[in-house]
This record gives sequence, C-alpha cells and structure tokens, in this order.
Amino acid sequence: MSTIPTVVITPSAAAEAYSRNASGAPAAGSASFGSVMTQALDQAVQTGHVADDQAMKAISGGGNLTEVVAALSHAEMTLQTATAIRDRMVQAYQDIMKMPI
Repeated sequence: MSTIPTVVITPSAAAEAYSRNASGAPAAGSASFGSVMTQALDQAVQTGHVADDQAMKAISGGGNLTEVVAALSHAEMTLQTATAIRDRMVQAYQDIMKMPI
C-alpha cells in the first residue's frame, strides 16, 4: 500500500485559494469567512445533487457508468473534506474555550 502524503493548509490560505478558484480572479480580501464557508457548503451540496442525478440516470438505464462512478467519487471526497473541516473547526473552538481569560 502506498502512503498518502500529508499537506498542511492554513484556513487563510484555503479561503484565499477558494476565493481565487470561485471567482476566477485573485482574491481581493473583501470576502468574509462566513461567505466563503457558505459558498463552499453550497458547492458541496450541489456536488451531492449531481451525484444523485447521475445515480438516478444509471438506475433508469440511461447513464454512463464511468460518469456515475466519477460523480460519486467526487461527492464522497467532498463529504470527507467537509467533515474534516468541521472537525478542525470544532476542535479549534474547544481549544479556544479551554484558554484561561
């Protein structure tokens, strides 16, 4: 088995990269963290809908198996990423709450 390389991504670098990717232009710094997270979650939900649509086409006999597998893989990877981000945010919140005032 091969090992999966570990990449450390800071929240600010992720938000900046997402902003560049979503808009197609360099980040201007005007997007708030909440709006970036909302856009990311909307895209994650849309990815799930695309996977559902592809699966329904395959069930009805009209879909391409390769497209179905690709859509489901992409949806699974998106869900894993969203779960990892959620876990890190919860852990960061808990760490902040443990800090003495």
